[in-house]
Amino acid sequence: MPMRIDPTYRRAVRHAARLTAISLVYFAATAMAARKEGPGMHATATGFTIVESAKVDGATRADYARAAGLLAQERYAEGIVLMQAVVAKQPKLTAAHIDLGIAYAKTDELDKAEASLKQALELQPQHPVAWNELGLVQRRLGKLNDARASYEKSLAAAPGFHFARLNLAVLCDLYLADASCALENYLIYQQVVPGDKQVAGWIANARSRVEKGGK
Repeated sequence: MPMRIDPTYRRAVRHAARLTAISLVYFAATAMAARKEGPGMHATATGFTIVESAKVDGATRADYARAAGLLAQERYAEGIVLMQAVVAKQPKLTAAHIDLGIAYAKTDELDKAEASLKQALELQPQHPVAWNELGLVQRRLGKLNDARASYEKSLAAAPGFHFARLNLAVLCDLYLADASCALENYLIYQQVVPGDKQVAGWIANARSRVEKGGK
């Protein structure tokens, strides 16, 4: 159970998740485009790209774009049906599994969300977005240690992925009562996103608990 309920933290986690979902449109476009990099996850100091080798026909590409658009508009019932059709035609398209997992999570179908995200990770074991989204789902399912491991795997693949960094910090702070972990990850997040004013208060709170010898 969480140490305390703070709506500010909830807003931060929802904000991180929402931006991650939007970014999947970019990742999917990257995956479908012809690129010089070989298939896989390519991390840089400031971000990463995912390159897939799946051959996608024009009709499927159009269906994916339409499904992604529906999900972005929060028309989840329609978007899920269409994204399911994309997955049926292109079962090796990682981005479609991730989008479907996020959509299931938005409609509180957490077991389906977890299964879709794990399917994406079978296809691309180092996908930072998939690990981050899986962590969010596992936290909601009460699988807190699994959620921590998922966030850590996201960051191992892409250390600069600040959404996963914030989610790990919040998990450690509110759910695992691990102030040291929270402080460490809040500080790293603050370096990447210095404009986030709210995190300064969270850092002060976590630091106070660490200095008092508490986790």
